[in-house]
Amino acid sequence: MRIQIENRQRRYRILKRSLRKIAQQTLNICAKPDAELSILIVDNAGIQQINRDFLQRDRPTNVISFAMQEGLGAGVQPQLLGDVVISAERAAGDAAAAGIPFEHELWFLLVHGILHLLGYDHERGSVQQAQEMEQREREIFAQLIEQFPLTGDR
Repeated sequence: MRIQIENRQRRYRILKRSLRKIAQQTLNICAKPDAELSILIVDNAGIQQINRDFLQRDRPTNVISFAMQEGLGAGVQPQLLGDVVISAERAAGDAAAAGIPFEHELWFLLVHGILHLLGYDHERGSVQQAQEMEQREREIFAQLIEQFPLTGDR
């Protein structure tokens, strides 16, 4: 399992091959080319259930990451980063509100989630750590947009 993708929603078309390329390139940019992770695409109800059951937050959100390199099991399988869960429904709504392509919002959320798996934290860390994460997100996303322009053959 290098990069495993599961799509549990049907409303939005998810191009797994494209998403896998984005994930792999993000890992390459972050100097983790051999890392493993799973990506789960759900709807708002699905992510709300995960958010409630695992994080005690009973509301939908856009992305949740579950890092395997934190806590008691850290280091057991150093290449296994963890899981990124993305709400396609929330991504589509945010993309429409921002006037950007759905795929770009999905990619940005994936980058955000992967950075969390790599130890970046904008919620529990300092203001400086949050700024560092935001800057890294922007750098990686800009490279992805340049390398993978949206065309008909994604």
